[in-house]
Amino acid sequence: MDNKHYYVSVQSKTIMHNQGDAPYELEIVASEEEVDKLKDLFAELDEYDQDTFFRAHYPGIPYHHDSQNDRYDYALKQIYGLLNRLGTEETKSHIDSMNLQMGAEKEF
Repeated sequence: MDNKHYYVSVQSKTIMHNQGDAPYELEIVASEEEVDKLKDLFAELDEYDQDTFFRAHYPGIPYHHDSQNDRYDYALKQIYGLLNRLGTEETKSHIDSMNLQMGAEKEF
């Protein structure tokens, strides 16, 4: 199984083969299976993003007391964890500089 270079934008949830196809934030070296896992995580994040959008229209629920936000945050941390594992040295350095609090898994 060959690992290839991919260019990833977490913001736009894209994974590209060619560096010049679109703007990107991070570079990884991954197998097709690992890229599929990242795509699944992006789809999960998108689903949670939609849940937080609808919930955002109900004022009075603090961000830290909302399970939709917890799921979104958890999925985002899973994405960055995978990108850190697959990333180039520059990508790993950038993610490390973000000081993400990965923490323990939560039940939702």
